[in-house]
Formats: sequence, structure tokens, C-alpha cells
Amino acid sequence: MSDRQTVSVSRLLGLGLSPGKLRGLQRICNANGTLTMVATDQNSSMISMMKDALKRDPSYEEIVDAKISLTDALAPHCSAILVDAYYGVWNTVASFHLPKETGVLVRVEKSGGGKNAVGAPLGAVEPGMSVAKIKRLGADAVKLLAQFEPEEPDSAEHQFAFVQYIYEECRKHDILFLLEPVSFPFGEEKKTSKSYLDRKARTVIESAHYLSRYCDVYKAEFPGTMGHESESQLIKNLEALNAASQKPWVLLSAGVDFPDYFKQVQMAMAAGASGVLGGRAFWKEYFQQGSQDRRDEFARGECVKRVKQVDEVVKKNGKPWFYRYGLTLEQLHRMRAVENWHFEYSESGDPTGPARPRGSTAAPKPTKDQVY
Repeated sequence: MSDRQTVSVSRLLGLGLSPGKLRGLQRICNANGTLTMVATDQNSSMISMMKDALKRDPSYEEIVDAKISLTDALAPHCSAILVDAYYGVWNTVASFHLPKETGVLVRVEKSGGGKNAVGAPLGAVEPGMSVAKIKRLGADAVKLLAQFEPEEPDSAEHQFAFVQYIYEECRKHDILFLLEPVSFPFGEEKKTSKSYLDRKARTVIESAHYLSRYCDVYKAEFPGTMGHESESQLIKNLEALNAASQKPWVLLSAGVDFPDYFKQVQMAMAAGASGVLGGRAFWKEYFQQGSQDRRDEFARGECVKRVKQVDEVVKKNGKPWFYRYGLTLEQLHRMRAVENWHFEYSESGDPTGPARPRGSTAAPKPTKDQVY
């Protein structure tokens, strides 16, 4: 068999990598298939930070300007940036602060959604937004944060259905889907409660077993808490998370201080992660600077430095996304589709059956109804 023999795109389709999803994955990756992504989509936490700094509620315009400032500084130094649908995406695009070389992910979930009787989250789509709209915006991927706790069944069932709904919508519109399950305390617990800290690693690993099949890239929490478990136990937790994830996975930052996040990144890359999608660890002190000029300086200085440090580790030690699928870059370069493949590429995302003309290598002639 020739080493130059082509590989059928059926290999990709069997992995769920349809044309739109594969193109989105190419757009958000580094050249070597790793992912260095930055999040500025936080609304509730960002507004709270601004309120503390300003000693008043920030205006819509002030929130937009902060997101533009962070995007302008950080987007040139990452493979993709995650923005929110309400303040971020249209404003950063229209103002030309989002480089064309940087991939764009848009958050679909509502910030600060409802909760049930024990305080467990019940996610919902951002009002006025949809997967279809995100696709129309020209985004490369949809991101969904779905807080998930298998041991709180009411919320878990709601969130599971929510994840599946967005997964099917992304399949229908052929757009890449990043899923971010996040653990949470419930009942009388707080994030510092021993019961929550003891459960967190188990929740993160079990969530990957439950949910990682319903996405294209899995965005995981660090499975455990530094200082609560030993480093050797955290390494075992990361190895278990890597084994549980059925899709390429990246590490979120969950608002920890940057030195802790940098250590977590190093450990995660060694365990098999394909990269990062970090947010507040890169920029959370931004709002503590005394003026907009100082905030801009901090973003262009310290925040960029942090992104570059993480990017170096990701590119050197992260596992390219295609490793997770048992593919090599050389195999990807030899992928080919057969003639008239587009007849089987449904406009609705639903299978239409084998409609491609057979028995001829010539392009099909248009029917009467197709002549304009």
C-alpha cells in the first residue's frame, strides 16, 4: 500500500467532524493542533468586579469598553477568544479589535440562570440568542457552560437535557461545540465546605464520563483543589480525567490566581490535555487598576505576559486535538472527499440518504427546477 494513498473523509465523519465543525476546529487551534484560548465572556463576575472598583453599577458602555480593551490586548496572542453574545461579539467585531487570524467562540448560555429549591443551577439560553444566530454571526464555535453535579439529580437531569439540546443544534447548523461542565456546592454547602472539596474531583471526572461525548472539545475544571489533595493525588485525578474524556479537552481557570493556574496548566498538559481556555486567571486584576489608561497598560503588559507563558507550555507539551482521535497530521493532509460529496451534505443537518448520482464521473446536470 502506498504511503501516499488518500484517506476517505468518512474517517472524519465517523468522528463527528463534518465540514463546518472541522473548519471551526482549524480556526481555533494553534498550527500544531493545540489550543491556547482566552475567555472574556464572563458577565456576572465581570460586572461584580467593575462594581467593586467603580463603587457603583457599571453602564452598558463601560462593560463593552472593558471587553474591547481586553480583546484588543489578548486576542493577538491566543489561538481563539471566547466572547459573550450580549456585550462582546458584535462590539469587538464592529470596532475591528478582533484580529482576523484569531478564532472566535461565542457563549450561548444565559449568565446567572435560574436555580432549584436546593440552589442548584438550571441553565437556559441567553435571551434573544441561539445556535443559529451564533452561526450567522460568523463565529467558529459555540460554547456552553452547564453546571453539572451528578449527585444532585434534579439539576443534573435538567442540565443533561440542556447539553443534548445545544449539541443537536450545533450538529444541525454544523458548528463546533465546546462544552464546559462546572461543579458547584448545593444545599447548605459553600465552595470552601469540606464536603464540596472532597467531592469536586469525583464530580469533574464523572462529568467527563457523562457528558464529553456530547461535544467536540471538552472544557474541564481542574479535578481537585491544590492544597486540599496532595500533588500525587492531583496527578492521578488528571490521568483519570484524561481517560474519561472522549473528546480533546482543555483546562479552564475558574478564577484562581495566575501562579496556581500556571501550575495546573503544566500538570494538565503532562496528563494529556490539548490546551487551555482560561479567563480570570489572565486578567482579573485588570479592574483593580486606578484608571482606564492603567487598565489598558495592565492588559497589554501583565495579561499578555501571562497568556504568552501559558501558550509556550501548551504548544510544547499539549497533545494536538487529532491525537485524541488516533490521527496524525500526515493522515489529515491526505484526506479526500469523493466527487459529488455535497449531495450527501444536508442543508438541515438531518440525514437525507444517498442522493449522490452514481455510475458517472461527470458532474450532474441541473434539473429543470434548478435552472434559473
